[in-house]
Order: sequence, then structure tokens, then C-alpha cells
Amino acid sequence: MRKLIAVIASLALGAASANEPPASVKDSSLPPIPLSPSNAKAPKLPSSKLTKDAPAKKLSAREQEEMAEAELSAKIAERLAAMRANQAARIAAAAKARKEAAARAQRAAVIAAAPPPPANGTFWTYEGEFGPANWSKINASWNKCNGGARQSPIDIRDGIKVDLEQIAFDYRPSSFSVQDNGHTVQVRLGGGNYLSVAGRTYELQQLHFHRPAEERVNGKSYEMGIHLVHKDVEGHVAILALMLQRGRPQPAVQTVWNNLPLEKTDTYTPSIVFDPNDLLPERRDYYTYMGSLSEPPCTEGVLWLVMKEPLQASSEQMALFSRLYPLNARPVQASSGRMIKESQ
Repeated sequence: MRKLIAVIASLALGAASANEPPASVKDSSLPPIPLSPSNAKAPKLPSSKLTKDAPAKKLSAREQEEMAEAELSAKIAERLAAMRANQAARIAAAAKARKEAAARAQRAAVIAAAPPPPANGTFWTYEGEFGPANWSKINASWNKCNGGARQSPIDIRDGIKVDLEQIAFDYRPSSFSVQDNGHTVQVRLGGGNYLSVAGRTYELQQLHFHRPAEERVNGKSYEMGIHLVHKDVEGHVAILALMLQRGRPQPAVQTVWNNLPLEKTDTYTPSIVFDPNDLLPERRDYYTYMGSLSEPPCTEGVLWLVMKEPLQASSEQMALFSRLYPLNARPVQASSGRMIKESQ
């Protein structure tokens, strides 16, 4: 910069010498001004102003093309990096999913190999998923229903005819209640009704109805049946089974129908009495064998007393029950060579 200033000063000095007036016309009163580097400096512009006012350099077409190619390459590289990252994430997720699936399969195999937990359901029916074929699966304590050796009912045949002792009935008119329990119509009676057989005395607990009768006799089935359930002081159970066939109206059955509750699971207690003697046939001959309850929990060790003479009931009486329960009978079970006795 100093050299430039010196050149400018030199040029200025030369110009001044060329234009200097003759000595004769010089103003002698004015002293000469010495020209020195300090006095000959050119005006200095701010550098910032020079920078701002400098025009932008215009890129050539080649330079613009190279710049565009560089920007495109950068974008492609960025996109490829993102794709590689996504692919790596997908591979990692798939590996994690396979690992979790393998763990689930292993847990499932362990669970499948383990014994199933005991069931504890209480809902059962006479048909479908909760029917007799599956009773033992509903509740672990009902295992006899599908695995017992002495289940009821059975087809009573090939009985041994012997001199069976007569059943001693000590029934009397009693207060009662009628319940539609979702499985059948059930009648509960007040205490004091007994039967005695084989050296034991059993008290009547309740009676209920089945359609068709659960028992068969030499392959013959009956349209309806009644079970009178008794129990002794030690908890032994004896069930008196009566078959119904079409005929004249049955007064005791009509008494029950007259006092049916309006809703299922409801109970109605009338002010009149019910006499279970009205259900007994004139002839008291019977079959007997050891079996089970014919509904869950299918407990075995039950004494069955099946009256040989069927009762009569009218078509209307049977039709009324069929509207409530078209089918509420357990299928016949295998007798498995059990001893069956019958009165001569």
C-alpha cells in the first residue's frame, strides 16, 4: 500500500512540476510547500464499504453444473444412509419378533405339558357344551360323571327275581314349596316323611321330574319320570323312581302344576299341603340296584328303588311340563355287570 501511495505521490509531484508557473510570476510571499510522503497521501476509503459494494462473482455454467451435481450427490448419500438405517432397524425388529415368538412357543409347550388346573364350574345342562358328555370337565369334583363304574340311570334288564322285602312307606300330608331350578321342577317337603328298606330308614328330602323318564326297563322308555330323593342320618341316599305313562290325570302332579312359580329359579310356597302317598302305585313291586346320582356331582353309592308299575298322567299334564323342559334326562349309562334284583 505504501508503494502505491509513493507512486501516486510521485505522479502528483510530476504533474505539479509541469504546471508550475514561471519564477517571474511566482508569489514570493508564499513559502513553498514541501512534498513529502506524509503530505502526499491519497484519500483512504473504508474497507467495509469496498467489501459491500463489491459485486458477487458470477458462476460459470460449468461451475453451476458442478455445484448441482455436488448437491445431488449429497442428497443421494443422505437418502442411502437413511435407507440403510431403516433396513437395519427392520432386521433388528424381525430378529426380536422371532426371539419373542420362540419364547412364547416355549412357554406354550411348557403349559401344554403341565396337567390342566382343576375346573370349578357349577353350570351344567342336559345338552350341548355343558351337557352330560362334558360334566366331568366342568368341575373336578364331578369326575365320576364320566369316569364312574356305577352310574345311573341304566336300562334295567336281566334282573334276578327274588323275594324282596316290601318297602315300608311312612308318608303324610306336609307343607311344601315348588321351585323351577333351571334343570327341573322340584318340590321340597316338610320333615316327617320316611321310607324303610334293607334295615335303613331314609327321610324324603325332595322330588323332581324328568322328561323322558331316565330309567328304561328291558329297553322300554316312558314319557316322564319322578324321582323321590331320600337320605338317612348317615348321609346315605335312596331314590324312589316312578314312571309316568299317558292316561287319566294324576292329582298329585296337578297339585304341583297348580303352584308353579312364575319365573325360573323362583320358589313358591302355597298354604295347602302335599301328600306324597298320592304318588305311590297300588302294586309295590320294584327293581333295586346300586347306582349314582343321575346329575352332577354323580356321586355313587346310591340305592335305587324303581317301581315296576307306572303311574298315569294326562296328556295335558305332560304337555305342560314339556313346555318347560322338553328334555332333561341323562342318557342311559352302562350297567357294567351290576347286580339287579326285582320282586317276584
